[in-house]
Amino acid sequence: MKSAPDKITLIGAGLNGPLLAIFLRQRGFPVEIYERRPDMRQVPMSAGRSINLALSTRGIHALQQAGLWDRMRKIIIPMKGRMMHSVDGDLTFQPYGKNETEVINSISRAELNVALMNAAEEQGATIHFNERCTGYDLKAGTIRTRNGITSEEKTRDAGVVIGCDGSASAMRAEMLKLSRFNFSQQYLDYGYKELTIPAGSQGEHQLETNALHIWPRGNHMLIALPNIDGTFACILFLPFEGKDSFSGLTTEENLLGFFESRFPDATRLMPRLAENYFTNPTGAMVTVKCSPWHVEGKTLLLGDAAHAIVPFFGQGLNCGFEDCSYLMDLLDQHDGEWTRVFEEFEKARKVNTDAIADMAIENFTEMRDRVADPRFLFRKKVELALEAKYPELFVPKYAMVTFHRIPYSVALARGVVQDRILSELCEHIDRIEDLDWGKAERLIRQDLTLLEICG
Repeated sequence: MKSAPDKITLIGAGLNGPLLAIFLRQRGFPVEIYERRPDMRQVPMSAGRSINLALSTRGIHALQQAGLWDRMRKIIIPMKGRMMHSVDGDLTFQPYGKNETEVINSISRAELNVALMNAAEEQGATIHFNERCTGYDLKAGTIRTRNGITSEEKTRDAGVVIGCDGSASAMRAEMLKLSRFNFSQQYLDYGYKELTIPAGSQGEHQLETNALHIWPRGNHMLIALPNIDGTFACILFLPFEGKDSFSGLTTEENLLGFFESRFPDATRLMPRLAENYFTNPTGAMVTVKCSPWHVEGKTLLLGDAAHAIVPFFGQGLNCGFEDCSYLMDLLDQHDGEWTRVFEEFEKARKVNTDAIADMAIENFTEMRDRVADPRFLFRKKVELALEAKYPELFVPKYAMVTFHRIPYSVALARGVVQDRILSELCEHIDRIEDLDWGKAERLIRQDLTLLEICG
């Protein structure tokens, strides 16, 4: 770079911070990361931080750019589709993609975070743990930190500051003090609780390994993602209040009765259900939208700090990693002109992060209510048939988001059109053999343009 700043300071050593540090170190920038939590490689991780993530094409692309994908392959399990569990224990498998190359990958948040931090330090980045960012002075170019162990407070020269510190971002809180800063947050009425299905006696998975398991029950849901050690990381989604809610499951008797009536096959595999449930915290889920993400080429919000989304499209990780890719492409293009880089970054990304935020909320309803509906499953079969015949015109919205790098805003807009086409084609049939291909040809050619496939 022609005019590299003396220092780049990253706030947050979660997933995006270390990946961004790797990219920046590869380009010769000095990088320091400040993280409010202890080093998870040194101390036990707090309960509630072990939730599994779904790594797909966008995230993989970023890891490939950073030269890390081969290393990460060792800690993932490919999931070929959804395995739906009925109350009676019947199983229905729905593939995610058009063939077995289109999979999503289950990965432990903790293992991924550790691998990224190790790689960032190997590249020469410095990570300061137990250092909470408590303020930012835009004019002076300094941050204030407070040590979580000693309570010592320091003012530090920061250079360019990038906030990668999640949905409760301290950097965003500082930017809220600026004039004309727009901010909104919307919490779901649902929370989540992490649970575990242990490995079998021989260390094996006790459910189908290469699937994301879902127990859809209308106003609540249980899911399970495989770990490489034979366990499954389970997540229970319930309303906070009302019938069948976290507020109502306060005793072991109530909890076990609820699980045995709603998820009997899973309950038999969870000997420490009550212990997990009452020990682990109940998490909340929030959508955050704000603007602007940057100030005068001196500071930028990235990832959940700028655009937190709920987890139901499996895109939080992938969207954040895609942020890092976009930012580096612009940095290379504009040679360290930070104001221009940050302006173009927000212009390119915000319309797309708004789109995936909306799609993630929509997908919650699909996972919770619709995946066990025979009509919904039939429409999915028709989607795949249309994609096979018109691969450059009709690509299912899930595939556009998950298996390609098509902009999220394009996936959202085309998804609306394709949903209308599907409704017309499926209205009076329940077999693929009865599909009116002449009508399909007419609607698709009339309403859809050629799609530029990325990834």
